[in-house]
Amino acid sequence: MNFNEFNFKQEIMTQITAVGYKEATPIQAEAIPAILSGIDILGLAKTGTGKTAAFVLPILEKIATTKGKGKGVRALVIAPTRELAEQINNTILQLGKGIGIKTLAVYGGTSVKKQVDILKTGVDIVVGCPGRILDHINQGNLG
Repeated sequence: MNFNEFNFKQEIMTQITAVGYKEATPIQAEAIPAILSGIDILGLAKTGTGKTAAFVLPILEKIATTKGKGKGVRALVIAPTRELAEQINNTILQLGKGIGIKTLAVYGGTSVKKQVDILKTGVDIVVGCPGRILDHINQGNLG
């Protein structure tokens, strides 16, 4: 399945092309249409098969097509490790470049104050590890 068949906004398609994606992998071909239609999914695939893009692209499309609707964090991605949180965050920034996405990775071992300051400026997507996400929720920074 070609990525053009998903009918993503042109700004997202430009970034898909820029990163070199041409044909959707099996996990992407199954997950993207389901997520775009509002269906919750549980996906399982080997490393390197495009799982991150499979859930990030529909999130970006939803945010891009409903920009300005709703305030605050529009999506929360939970990752088990800081390395994976950063990897997901970088993918979001790369694929969402054309729509002006604001995202933040939150995890332990880094400045809470700096994260709070960025959250106060407003972000569309938060990617983080469970402990730090809970800290921000309990402190009223995420709600």
